[in-house]
Amino acid sequence: MPRRGYVSKRVVDADPVYSDVLVAKMIHAVMKQGKKRVAERVVYGSMDIIKEKTKEDPVAVLKKAIENAKPMVEVKSRRVGGATYQVPIEIRPDRRLSLSIRWLVNFAVDRAEKTMVQKLSAELIDAFNNRGTTIKKKEDTHKMAEANKAFAHYRW
Repeated sequence: MPRRGYVSKRVVDADPVYSDVLVAKMIHAVMKQGKKRVAERVVYGSMDIIKEKTKEDPVAVLKKAIENAKPMVEVKSRRVGGATYQVPIEIRPDRRLSLSIRWLVNFAVDRAEKTMVQKLSAELIDAFNNRGTTIKKKEDTHKMAEANKAFAHYRW
């Protein structure tokens, strides 16, 4: 982060298959060690499974899953005097999006299914239906912020 000046946001190009920026961001989140073809195969494979299981547009399911997983508030540590307080703050829209995508991918990795394609599709379908570990993480984050609402005046 620069000490002064503004760093402009990088523009993410839409993916070639669905022509959607969110799908491209999901591919980038799944990608490890620069292996974009592998990440594309995983995401597009999971989109096919989603289309097969839900009988709906997979991009719409992905958007709804991400929307359901977006947190509104989070807590940040703030040191005042000798004590550290967990201060609830509202999250910027771009951070909301990145957190929800990151949670979806990370919790998909932890699932019990056999392949990453199956794991990701199952996690997206769960988030689409407002259940699963990603939604639980969002609710836990909101509960933590609600519990520490008394410290909101320490916001900076």
